[in-house]
Amino acid sequence: MLGHHYTRTFLETAVASMNAGCNLELSYGMRNNVFMQITQALAMGNITLQMLRDRVRPLFYTRMRLGEFDPPAMNPYSTLDLSVVQSPEHRNLSLEAAVKSFVLLKNVRGTLPLQAQDLPGKRLAVVGPFADNPRVLFGDYAPVPEPRYIYTPRRGLETLPVNVSFAAGCREPRCQQYSRAEVVAAVGAADVVVVCLGTGTDVETEAKDRRDLSLPGHQLELLQDAVQ
Repeated sequence: MLGHHYTRTFLETAVASMNAGCNLELSYGMRNNVFMQITQALAMGNITLQMLRDRVRPLFYTRMRLGEFDPPAMNPYSTLDLSVVQSPEHRNLSLEAAVKSFVLLKNVRGTLPLQAQDLPGKRLAVVGPFADNPRVLFGDYAPVPEPRYIYTPRRGLETLPVNVSFAAGCREPRCQQYSRAEVVAAVGAADVVVVCLGTGTDVETEAKDRRDLSLPGHQLELLQDAVQ
């Protein structure tokens, strides 16, 4: 109704949605809740009571399976705390999922993966606005994790037997203010340079699109300075 003008009123929208099989609304609040018109649609005969029951049934079936109507003592989910969520088993599974979802576009001369036995005594530089800023590492609609469980690229690389130097270059993904000297100093004597660039929710989210696919601000300049 609001964006595509497929319907003209909340009542018409509610009826069309119900007929299409939609049974749950993400509304803008009670005042602008389309499905509040269902009772009127039912009274007018635009939908049947059986259809309404068919739409409601899976919602309440799911809520019952989740134990929402049970006393907390009967609900196994109510006992799950951070020690369970962040158990070694679950953290290892998250690590496996991360490794298997990497997309490697190029690997000249087999640079990756870095070999642990070759690292002792080496100097590694990690640079960029995403190198050590936990706030920018999570996407739109991501949960807010416990800080102690967040491993930024810098924190992760510092667990390796290697000397790590760091420079953000710019404080945030928009990278409007860039310190070239900071980056050049960090990478100058490095054997390996890891550059952490991107966009993040500061630059793009739902309803916040970009005008182009270029790296924001001075990030391309940062990349060029890091690898020259």
